[in-house]
Amino acid sequence: MSTWIEHLREYEEIMAPVGLREVLEDIDIVELTEEWRILTEDEESLVFLHLPLETKIDLITELTDSQQERILHTLSEQNKKQLFKEMEPDDLVDIVQSVNPDIRKTVWESLSDKAKQETLFLLRFDEDDAAGLMNPRYLAIRSTVTVANALHFIRKNADKVELLYNIYVLDNLQRLIGIVSIQDILSSKDDLTISDIMDEKVISVREDTDQEEAAKILEANDLVSLPVVDQNNVLLGDITFDDVLDVIRDEQTEDVYKMGAMSGDAENYMATSIWGLVRKRVPWLIVLLLVGTITTNVLYHYEEVIVSAAFLFIFMPVITQTGGNAGSQSSTLMIRGLATGEIQFREIGVIMLKELLVGILMGIITGVVIILRSIILPPGLGLEQGLIIGSSLIFVVLISNMIGTLAPLLIHRMGFDPTVMSGPLMATVIDVAGLSIYFEIARFFLKI
Repeated sequence: MSTWIEHLREYEEIMAPVGLREVLEDIDIVELTEEWRILTEDEESLVFLHLPLETKIDLITELTDSQQERILHTLSEQNKKQLFKEMEPDDLVDIVQSVNPDIRKTVWESLSDKAKQETLFLLRFDEDDAAGLMNPRYLAIRSTVTVANALHFIRKNADKVELLYNIYVLDNLQRLIGIVSIQDILSSKDDLTISDIMDEKVISVREDTDQEEAAKILEANDLVSLPVVDQNNVLLGDITFDDVLDVIRDEQTEDVYKMGAMSGDAENYMATSIWGLVRKRVPWLIVLLLVGTITTNVLYHYEEVIVSAAFLFIFMPVITQTGGNAGSQSSTLMIRGLATGEIQFREIGVIMLKELLVGILMGIITGVVIILRSIILPPGLGLEQGLIIGSSLIFVVLISNMIGTLAPLLIHRMGFDPTVMSGPLMATVIDVAGLSIYFEIARFFLKI
């Protein structure tokens, strides 16, 4: 347990508000967020009430929905108004969308008229689109303004925006025509106009662009902020890098869930109920169970082969495990490449040829290893039996590698998420294919 929590619990009854604020003012926001769940509900209320306002804003945006609701329920009307007044509109909308209707009503009633207007504007957009992620507060100027006047404008309005790095240049119809950085303005002569120093090649996204796609664009172009425009190129707001980090984290979490055969959105584990965890896991578990029963059908089909050559059964787990590992490796490479944009479907021919050669080499290497192992170590098979096992493994690794490569590419091409073809599902599919190859090759060599 952290020292500050121990200190709080030991001296809470005798500490004055000033002393409590002194204890809390130097706590790092990361530490505070990570250890918040250790606090009781009464301690949560006490600590939040005595935190600096800036820390309160940072903290409440990081808490889970249930934790937010508990805090908001205990705050007075005045404290809520003070908190919401200083929050960024996009963060405020996230709270409005996540809390239950009763808390939402109290939040709404605590907002200023300006905050209500901004919130209603953002609520028009789907929360999974770029516009649902943007902040409607930005600084914009005309191209005819001089550098000196632009500096005066920035000094006067700097505290009204979340991040001050780029200034957008708009025409008379509020359409985005350029962008200029603070650095460029500061390093330019006062009598120059903004049109002389602005960059007309602005990277922007439409309001209905998916959040994940917007995050990729910002990351790929090393941008600090990304303007969001409507179909007429009218500037609506901008997305800052800190908001994109949250999107990337959530998307990666959801991908990891899918790779582990789980469904659902990215949620805090400790805040998720037991039934919530069951609902997240059991659908895919049932799917994998039913798909896995195909393996039973394969074994039943090759029952005669297994009975005639019992040594095949001994090495069956090794064959399926190695094939599954090979398939998972190639599918992971494809999924990651598709996610980063490094791999494109139009390159499928080159990719398949490359992975064909990789699969052949991996198959030969692993095949030689299993032959030597099966002959030298228990159960000490004969050379012919070892060659059957090794030959089978070569083809299983090759085919598994090709399946692991091709499946994510095709699924992505069809517009679905390729992460569903990694992890347990990939292993199950390859088990079925691998066992069929294994027993067919054995049947061929043994003339069964």
